[in-house]
Amino acid sequence: MNTINLSDVERTVDTMADVALANEKYFCELDAAAGDADFGVSLASGFKVIKEQWNDFDRSSIGSFLMKISMVITSHVGGCSGPIWGTAFMKAGILSKDKQELTLPELVKIFRSAIEGMMARGGAKPGDKTLLDALVPATDVLEQHVNDGKTDIGAAFQDATQVATEAIEKTRDWTAQRGRQSFTGDRSKGTLAPGIVAVATMMQEVEKSFAKA
Repeated sequence: MNTINLSDVERTVDTMADVALANEKYFCELDAAAGDADFGVSLASGFKVIKEQWNDFDRSSIGSFLMKISMVITSHVGGCSGPIWGTAFMKAGILSKDKQELTLPELVKIFRSAIEGMMARGGAKPGDKTLLDALVPATDVLEQHVNDGKTDIGAAFQDATQVATEAIEKTRDWTAQRGRQSFTGDRSKGTLAPGIVAVATMMQEVEKSFAKA
């Protein structure tokens, strides 16, 4: 699979929504360990609206679709997550404007832009024990595939998913520097970062959905 189309992007977002809704309680439990226990509810609330409005989104291009997703996420996901996740989708929408297909190099650019936007919006950086610590190494893997001359998006995403999954335990003993968990200081050590778990879990399920397609 050297390109993905609008249908693939739709399936990806729909799978992300399924993960957010199915894990609402679990993500809140993770957040309760060193946060304010609302991450799961916040994320699920936005993706629930996406499900409800699914048939009304502009599908004239990948960019148009993602921009609408961005608007819903920004408006309906509460707390710190709304602006962060909304910005990621907005950046993705901007770079995929008028596009009907995306290649692996284009996906890398989209991920990089989304990460830059999230960092600018939230002030976090790699190493702060946030979702960036799953997204950045995953994107590095995608880019390495491009640098090696590989074009298979499925194979690249599989490797990226493995790295994102490894970040769950890799970051467990880190002290959170950003987000609600950072307010608890050393109490965040030994806990799993909800954002990292959410990103990794979504990537796992997206990978499975593409394998079945």
